[in-house]
Order: sequence, then structure tokens, then C-alpha cells
Amino acid sequence: MNRMTCLLSAALAVALAPVAQPANAADAVPAVKPVAKTQVEIYRIAPGEHENFLRFIARVDEVNRAVGLPVRQLFVHRDGADWDFLILQPAELPADKAAAFDAAWDRMGMPSGGDFFIEIRKYIAEHSDTVTSGPTTAADFLATLKR
Repeated sequence: MNRMTCLLSAALAVALAPVAQPANAADAVPAVKPVAKTQVEIYRIAPGEHENFLRFIARVDEVNRAVGLPVRQLFVHRDGADWDFLILQPAELPADKAAAFDAAWDRMGMPSGGDFFIEIRKYIAEHSDTVTSGPTTAADFLATLKR
């Protein structure tokens, strides 16, 4: 396991720990719940660009708010590994929100295509992202197995 994979695993464990809930009598009959896809992004920011990166992410979150989507969950590094920010967000844009999202993105003057690539990368020294299943619980994920 490489260093970034270990970091991602540890960050996910910390970030998703509050999701787990103790089982009780109401949970006795497990129902199969669909498990959402979440995008996990870990960023090391270029020197001096931390505030600019956060301002950019805040603008992106405003697009989400404008169309009724949740904003990203932001985790800020405090101690330990060498990342600066961890972001959790849904991995998929709901189909019924796509047109409104695109219109809000353009209306708010957000960069697209190659311009987005150039804009976001001027803030970043290094990043990784992955799509996960979750948040969920062990019991709910086990219920999705076809055994």
C-alpha cells in the first residue's frame, strides 16, 4: 500500500466515523439500502495559495446552493500527515439538476473545460481523488452482497 493510499484510508476512517450508529431493536430487520457514491479528494496546496483555493471552493459551493445541492464537506488538516484539505462530495450530479447546475455555473462566471483545469491547478501542489461507496454502515453494505 503506497503512502497516499494509506493516507486516504486513514482520512476516510476519521471522516466517516460519525456516520456509524449503534444497532438497536428497530434495526433488527435489515432493509437493503442503496449505497451512494462519494468522491473523496485530498489536496496539498501550493505555497501561499490556501486562501485562494478555499475561496474558489466556496464559489463552487455557491453554485451547488443555487440549484439546491449540498455543499462539499471540507476537512482541514490540523496535525499529522502532509495533506491540507480533504473534501467529500457526492460523486454524481443528479440528472434532474444537471441543466440547472450548468446554467448556474455559467451565470456565476465559473471556468469550464481547459479553463477549469488551469484555474484549479494553480492552487494545488498535489492531489488525489477516488470514488467510494458510502457513507454507509457495515450492516447496510453487507446487505447489498449477492450471497
